[in-house]
Formats: sequence, structure tokens, C-alpha cells
Amino acid sequence: MVFPTHRSRRLRQNPAILRMVRETALSVDDLIFPLFVCEGQGVQEAISSMPGVHRWSIDNIVREAKEAHSLGIPAIILFGIPDKKDSRGSEAYNPKGIVQRAILEIKAAVPEMVVITDVCIDEYTDHGHCGLVENGKILNDPTLELLSKMAQTHADAGADIVAPSDMMDGRVQAIRETLDSTGHQDTIIMSYAVKYASAFYGPFREAADSAPQFGDRKSYQMDPGNSDEALREVEEDIGEGADIIMVKPALPYLDIIRRVRDNFEVPVAAYNVSGEYSMVHAAAQQGWIDGPRAQMEILMSIKRAGAKMILTYSAKETAKILTR
Repeated sequence: MVFPTHRSRRLRQNPAILRMVRETALSVDDLIFPLFVCEGQGVQEAISSMPGVHRWSIDNIVREAKEAHSLGIPAIILFGIPDKKDSRGSEAYNPKGIVQRAILEIKAAVPEMVVITDVCIDEYTDHGHCGLVENGKILNDPTLELLSKMAQTHADAGADIVAPSDMMDGRVQAIRETLDSTGHQDTIIMSYAVKYASAFYGPFREAADSAPQFGDRKSYQMDPGNSDEALREVEEDIGEGADIIMVKPALPYLDIIRRVRDNFEVPVAAYNVSGEYSMVHAAAQQGWIDGPRAQMEILMSIKRAGAKMILTYSAKETAKILTR
């Protein structure tokens, strides 16, 4: 195509034409809203490193779920902050635990809301790791039983989707077998199949009080330099029974989202993680960028890379922009 016969600017003349020819469109239906639930009554505790994000008690998280639903957001994902922790993360699979009770209350108040639950014991252990620990080593196989029990209690309470984020080998198969054998054949598994050992999780660890008390998570989360490994992880999790695949974080791994989308015919989710969210807000507070515009551009890039679903702390603000 040669100028002047062809002029690309013809298709950029006004907002209506831009909308008509836009190749990728962001929708409220793409959004999943992460929420942190804690014990207490009337709690709305701000997270210092995540402007606009809070820990909520169950009564207030029901209100948040109602508001999200009113904005057209189809799903939330719950992260629990228990009052007590131990080496085995016992509160994670307590049928009367914080997340289990929150599921019951949310589904009673907003039955149409899709409730997803994080399945990982790091928020519940006193050592902050995603698996059982023995002599400083993270144990894979013994952890699978605990994750399966946790997923079952979430499904028993009414969760629509369980999302294992621990990165233990074989956990999708163990969870699928447990769910199927306890009458939860229809419960969906959204696997954090591709979860990198990233520097972008810092604010989340403050919010969930889940920082490891020793070492790091590099023995079970993926090395940021690896791409082919991501495809192997996805293939394994699909084979074990995962219905939806997640890539986390999103922004530094847009190439991975695209590779997964191009190679597998399953829905792909991506997590616009806490560090990505907080950087935008920090820069906006300094007046360096237009925060809402930058956030929308980031979400569009994640959608353009191939994600069908996007977990983002900006879900409510984004929904308001998209529907106004």
C-alpha cells in the first residue's frame, strides 16, 4: 500500500471510526476482581503499598461483591487472611475458615457472581511458604493432600472455580481427583500453570501477610528466563484436568501469554499483579502519568496478547470507564 492512494490516517479521523476498526476491544466481561478477606466486623483496612485496595471483613466483602456485580464484573477471586497460622496452614482447609464462610455469604447475597478461590497455603502458614516445610526444604507430595482438602472445602461452600497457585507438581491432578470423588465434578479448576518467581509480588505479600520467613520461592516458581518451560507446565496441567490456564505476572510476560494462547485451545487468564498495579498508582500520584489511561492501556495489552480473562485490582475503576 503506497501513499497517497492509501492513507492510514483515514481510519483515525474520529472516535467513532476508531471504535469501528479497533482490532482488540476490552470488555467488563474480561475482568476478575481480587479481594482480600479477613476476620472481624466492619473491617476496611487499607493496604499501604496498594492505593485503593483493602482487607475486608466478610460483611464488607459482601458489599464489595454486590458493587462489583452491579458494575457488570462477572467474577471475583478471594484471598484469605486468617487470625492464626501454623506450620501446616490448618486454617486453609478448615471448613469454617475465613474464605469458606465468605463464599457462603457472597453466594447467598449475590448468587450470580462467579466466586473463584485461591488454593495455596502460604497465607495460612507461619513460615509463609506454599508447601509443607521440613528441615528448610519445601515438600511437594505431602502438600498435595492439604491443597486437595482446601479445594474441597471451598467447593463444599459453593465456590464455582478453584485456582491452585502453589506451583507444586501434580496438584491439579490431586485436586481434580478429590473434587470428582466428593461430588464436585462441575467445579472448574483455574490453574496458575505459569507462575514466575517475580519481583512484582511485593505489595500482595503485604496485603496477604504471606512473605516467606526464610529463603525464597525459586525452587517451585518458574525462572523468569524460561519460555519453553511455560508450555510444558501448561501441557501438564491441562493433562491433569485444568479447565483454565493462568499466566502470572501479566505485563512482563506478554510473550508467554501469546505463546500459551497460540499453542493451547483452553481459556487463558492473566494476572495484572500487585506490583504492576502499584507502579501505575505511584507514578500517577506523582503526576508523572495519567493513571487511568495508563491502566487501561496495560489491560488492553494483556487482552491483545491473548488473555481471555484478566485478574486486576483496578476491575471496578475499569468497569466504570468501560460502561460510562
